[in-house]
This record gives sequence, structure tokens and C-alpha cells, in this order.
Amino acid sequence: MKKSARAWDFLSEEQRPQAIHEIISFFLTERNEKIGVVAAEQFLDFFLQSVGNKIYNKAVDDIKPFLTKELEDTLLNLDISLRRQVK
Repeated sequence: MKKSARAWDFLSEEQRPQAIHEIISFFLTERNEKIGVVAAEQFLDFFLQSVGNKIYNKAVDDIKPFLTKELEDTLLNLDISLRRQVK
């Protein structure tokens, strides 16, 4: 039975268990607290819901200038290429 998708959970089926394992390890190593899978899942869900979109939007904002420059360069190269063919 497949779980229903959550709009804010963009992790793949492989990434989610790995993230849960890392959360459990973090709590044990850094805080000397032992938490279980359910608590780690709840923590992950809370984190994704509360800041997941903000992180995604920041990444998109960060890449926009690069993509804009790449598109400008591509359009310029296309324009130069077309002008060479017209001559």
C-alpha cells in the first residue's frame, strides 16, 4: 500500500529513510538523546513543513542570476550563429 503524498515532502523513497536515520544519529551523537523512528519522522515532517519551502525558494532565487546569464549567453550565441549563416 502506497502512502499518500504530502505536498511539502519532496524526499524520494530512498532519501526519506536516510534522513530519518541521520536525525536519529544526530540526536544520539550531538545531544546524547535516543529517539525512535516515529519521533525522527515527526521531526523530519515538522522541519519540511516549516522550512522546506523557504529553503527551496532560496535555492531557486540563488540560481536565477546564473540561469539568466546562461540564457543571455545562449541567445547571443544563437544570434551570432544566425548572422553568420545569413551572410
